[in-house]
Amino acid sequence: MTEHPGPEPSPTGAPTAELRAARDFLLATRSDRTRAVAEFSWPRPVDFNWALDWFDVVAAEHPHRPALVITDGRTRLVRSYGDLSRRSDQVAAWLRANGLRRGDRVLVMLGNQVELWEVLLAAMKVGAVVVPASTLLRPADLQDRIDRGRVAFVVARSVDTADFRAVTGTFVRIAVGDPEPGWIEYADSTSMPTRFVPDGPTPAAAPLLEYFTSGTTARPKLVQHSHVSYPIGHLTTMYWIGLQPGDVHLNISSPGWAKHAWSNVFAPWLAGATVLVHSYERFDAAALLRTMDTEGVTTFCAPPTVWRMLLQSDLSVLRTPPRELVAAGEPLNPEVVARTQQAWGRTVRDGFGQTEMTLAVGNSPGQPVRAGSMGRPMPGYRIGLLDVKTGEPAAEGELAVDLRGADGPPVPLMTGYAGDADRTAEATAAGWYRTGDVATVDDDGYLTYVGRADDVFKASDYRISPFELESVLLRSPAVAEAAVVPSPHPTRLAVPKAFVVLADGYRPDAAVAQAIFAHSQRELAPYQRIRRLEFADLPKTISGKIRRVELRERESARSTDDLATGGPGEYRAEDFSGD
Repeated sequence: MTEHPGPEPSPTGAPTAELRAARDFLLATRSDRTRAVAEFSWPRPVDFNWALDWFDVVAAEHPHRPALVITDGRTRLVRSYGDLSRRSDQVAAWLRANGLRRGDRVLVMLGNQVELWEVLLAAMKVGAVVVPASTLLRPADLQDRIDRGRVAFVVARSVDTADFRAVTGTFVRIAVGDPEPGWIEYADSTSMPTRFVPDGPTPAAAPLLEYFTSGTTARPKLVQHSHVSYPIGHLTTMYWIGLQPGDVHLNISSPGWAKHAWSNVFAPWLAGATVLVHSYERFDAAALLRTMDTEGVTTFCAPPTVWRMLLQSDLSVLRTPPRELVAAGEPLNPEVVARTQQAWGRTVRDGFGQTEMTLAVGNSPGQPVRAGSMGRPMPGYRIGLLDVKTGEPAAEGELAVDLRGADGPPVPLMTGYAGDADRTAEATAAGWYRTGDVATVDDDGYLTYVGRADDVFKASDYRISPFELESVLLRSPAVAEAAVVPSPHPTRLAVPKAFVVLADGYRPDAAVAQAIFAHSQRELAPYQRIRRLEFADLPKTISGKIRRVELRERESARSTDDLATGGPGEYRAEDFSGD
């Protein structure tokens, strides 16, 4: 492991040194999971500000190392650690001059642009609370966030300011880009001094981030994180990815969602790596591969949806594949792993986390990967499976995080659901944080995802995991994406129905439907087989997760006659097989 010089003096030198020791231990044990799990312990500072006590220290040590590169294949913007340290000082001083105070909520609605990282670091230095927001949000979503988030400042792109015209509330409006009436110009911040002096220490337990979850099943929750839970907690994400100092890390994620902070801020900058952003308006797999080639990407993370799109292209054009490949956001289908291994000779490693925490379960570098498994618990996490109904330990059950350690809950866990004490208490009852995701565990501790607790269903009294069936469907060359939900049935209670997005070159007709049914019949047990099929775009959250709840509700709302005869565009297995 490369030795690093000692840190520059900081407002709280001891927490910086403690974090460095924990970080360096995980770097040293990246291929020795047994030792990492046995010996790792979380830094638990009383006062801590990651932007001041970590990022600025790294910047003082490596001022010229690239921290951020943004490219669209034609233009290229580079900011070093030193650049961002100085610029975020300047923006912090400017925000404070405009009235931002410690504890104020700042809704940040920016794209993958340098100002996003400047504002995040600056708000952190001030001690404000950042409420990340996607640029895809509509006025009703923004009003909900302004109200429930108690937002005092908004920083948004000039092109998006029109979305706030119907939003009520008293908050300071800052526009990034062209001047907008009634909005303060972000460009004015360049006139401030480049030295920021904090008004005092930042309590480690103070709120830093408040994320509205993507809402796959219900109204978005407001997840609150502290100045340590994500900034220090993403040591596990760094460990899982396999990041090292000097790496070039590319993560495909949209601003406004937790995964963007995971892999475009905290994990790579904890490692002293470079964040590479591939900027695009419309996803183009070939363009992404060219960027990876040109920029020398060493570590790459993408959601399974992007991996499936990449597999539609020619992976061989990438001459030097990244050293580390990981996937997160949704469960990783085994077919993606197999085909990437064939093309690149590299294994895509799955991992599991939530907005409420960091990477908790994963296949870390150098460890045996078992097909279909999302891995084992990360260092610093104690994981159990609990029966969904009784809460007792089970070989198949709800994945839960043990909160009962002698030193308290794991550092990465949220501080709670802001403004909802009842929901927080329910999620953390009896000393466990219950994730709502069901998994199985084998004798060696490998966990395999089954599905969301509210996605799993019964058919003919057999328990059906949609994820398992979807993974099989993806092995059909005709299927690009699939979502499986229960379709009501008069005698079987329900039968599995697949909503399918076809791969390029396939037409949504009876012949293709018959081929997919035949594939299902060959690959699945009789009780698991797809009985209904519909070609359709899949409803998704704006963070890209499939909303199976919407498809389930659509099926449940169908009339009895429609279910008996089949609706428009629906194909049935018995129409082809006499089943």
